Amino acid sequence: MTLGRDDFVEVLRPQLLRAGTGVATNYRATCRSRSDKEFASRLATVVEEVDESELWLDFLQTRGYGAIEIVRRLRSEAIELRGIFSKSRATTLRRLRERRKQGRRRDAGNL
Repeated sequence: MTLGRDDFVEVLRPQLLRAGTGVATNYRATCRSRSDKEFASRLATVVEEVDESELWLDFLQTRGYGAIEIVRRLRSEAIELRGIFSKSRATTLRRLRERRKQGRRRDAGNL
């Protein structure tokens, strides 16, 4: 996909590249988390990176840069990924809270 060479694209191109690759590298690190707490924390970074990617794609779509259908599809995919990663993080945090509550109940029974 060709975007051109104006000032806007010269700023956007490296930002989109950095954010897009940031999603992949941070998700890879997330999968190597040593605990659920670390997993949730790293997923927050993934959500931020995919959100930034979607922002840059939104700029492209709004300003009419690139192949319209490709930009639309990529932006839609970014929105879906953000939803998936956000839901996964929320599920992990919920499970952590539930475990914490169960631990407190067990500790209260031992008093």
